[in-house]
Amino acid sequence: MKLLISHPTGNTFVRALIEYSHNIGVLDSFHTTIAYRDGHWTNRLVPGKIRTQLKRRGYPVPDNMIRRHPFRETVRLLASKLGLAPLTRHGEGWASMDEVYRELDLKTAATLENSDASHLHCYEDGALASFKEGRERGLHLSYELPIAYWKKMHTLLAHEAERLPHWAPTLITTGDSPEKLDRKDKELELADTVVVPSQFVMDSLPQEILTGKRCVRAPFGTPQTDLENIKHPISTNGRVRFLFAGSMGQRKGLGDVLLAFSNIQRKDVELVVMGTPMMEMEFYRKEFSEFIYEPPRSHAQVLELMQSCHVLVLPSIVEGRALVQQEAMSQGMALLVTPNAGGEDLVKEGITGFLVHAGNPRELVEKIEWFADHPETTQEMGQNAKSLACDYSWEKYAIKILNGIEGNGRKAIDSLP
Repeated sequence: MKLLISHPTGNTFVRALIEYSHNIGVLDSFHTTIAYRDGHWTNRLVPGKIRTQLKRRGYPVPDNMIRRHPFRETVRLLASKLGLAPLTRHGEGWASMDEVYRELDLKTAATLENSDASHLHCYEDGALASFKEGRERGLHLSYELPIAYWKKMHTLLAHEAERLPHWAPTLITTGDSPEKLDRKDKELELADTVVVPSQFVMDSLPQEILTGKRCVRAPFGTPQTDLENIKHPISTNGRVRFLFAGSMGQRKGLGDVLLAFSNIQRKDVELVVMGTPMMEMEFYRKEFSEFIYEPPRSHAQVLELMQSCHVLVLPSIVEGRALVQQEAMSQGMALLVTPNAGGEDLVKEGITGFLVHAGNPRELVEKIEWFADHPETTQEMGQNAKSLACDYSWEKYAIKILNGIEGNGRKAIDSLP
């Protein structure tokens, strides 16, 4: 197998796949927009703050395996700083994220004529042209879908807008055009293998995809942390501390969290909300005035905050696999989440946390009160969660994908968590 991977911006799971693929000798090339070259002379021409941002686009493979197509993505990154926001307007701007994905897709497709790759791995919204060309050349096409299938997502969010209409402004649908949604469906249809991060995403796929294609569940790895400096189990000091972390909208279930806490009349629980507000702060305070607000911060500072909390509460309506769950577990926190958060396998009921149904604040109240009534057990559950989180590695994530692509590693796939 010679694997060509294409992704416009890179992220933790893309890095994991290209690094492992390179280490075992199957990576043909990685196609992206911007890729930082450590030590390159051009770095001296870039201001320090921008250089710091670009370093996040470094990749753990030899530079000669990276194919760069940076122009449109560079314009996108500069547009907001230069007062050219219309260039990046969703679905319309020349340098919108959609156009960045589309251009990389076209550039990747154009390189296939001279490529030795036998397998092509692409991601949602950036695969159609590459897959069409790859199909012509007999490549095996694998497609990674990091969040629930779009029809399932739209259905769930529409239901939430009816159930909690005052939270509807926070249920920002994608605003995708019919053409873009059709493109998503065509990408799925062309794929030979579909990779998803969770059972929730798997279950969201159309039946014809589930029955007609090889579908692989590859859970993300737990972010690496300095476990030696974790001061858990922390004392509750008579109060169990809950953390909601993420964008402050109802897609992640914040409306249900605030409603649940507003119905709990006790002083031995505390709610911390960390994230980016989508409404004026007054809106949230009207729902429940006594939460502690913490603004977004660096990853290290997020982990430090988690070390002061006991339970992650994330009753999401729709996700792919919220990595914050494994981050919280790595810091010794128990989970109170929905299957829709994409971490159903992370919850061993009553051992690492509890699952609740999405859109059910009454269940949240029951579990919040249970944690408050059992503070010592809550601490034990946090330690169990930390142990379980360690079983999920990025190497296992990459192995599952590669086994699934080759189609001859079903036993190995099923043997991993």
